[in-house]
Amino acid sequence: MTAVFIYFTFGRMIPIRERGLERECSFTAARSSGPGGQNVNKVATKIELAFHVMNSQQLSEEEKALISPKLATKINEEGYLKLASSESRSQATNKEAALEKLYDTLEKALIKPKKRKATRMPKAVKEQIKATKRKTSEKKSSRRLNKSDWS
Repeated sequence: MTAVFIYFTFGRMIPIRERGLERECSFTAARSSGPGGQNVNKVATKIELAFHVMNSQQLSEEEKALISPKLATKINEEGYLKLASSESRSQATNKEAALEKLYDTLEKALIKPKKRKATRMPKAVKEQIKATKRKTSEKKSSRRLNKSDWS
C-alpha cells in the first residue's frame, strides 16, 4: 500500500507512519485467549491500544475530519479508537501488531474517494434496450386472449 501524505510541516509532506503516533497511544495488557497453552493463564500478552483521534497533535484538522466519519463505528463515545492484538505469545510482538493495525486503519481512512465522472449511455445501447422491450411486449401481447376467442 502506498504511504498516505497529507500532513504538511514546513512545506514538506510527512507519511503517517513517520509522525510518531505511538507517543499518543495508550497501551494496556490483558490475558489473551489465543495460543500459549498454560502460559495464557499466567501472562498478560494481549495488547489493547487506545488512540484519541480528536486530541491528536500529529493529525491535521483535515485528516481528523476524514477519519472521524469513516471510523465512526470503531471510535467510542469518548473519542478513542480502540484496537487489540493477541496473535502472538509475546507482548512486544502484539504491541507492534497493534501499532501496525492502527497505521493500516488510519491509512485506509485517509484515502479520499475518487469523484465519479458522469457518462452518457451510448445511442446504440439505448436502441438495443428499446428493441428488447418492444420484443418482450409483442411476445406478451400475443399471449393474451381476444374477446372473440372466449366464445
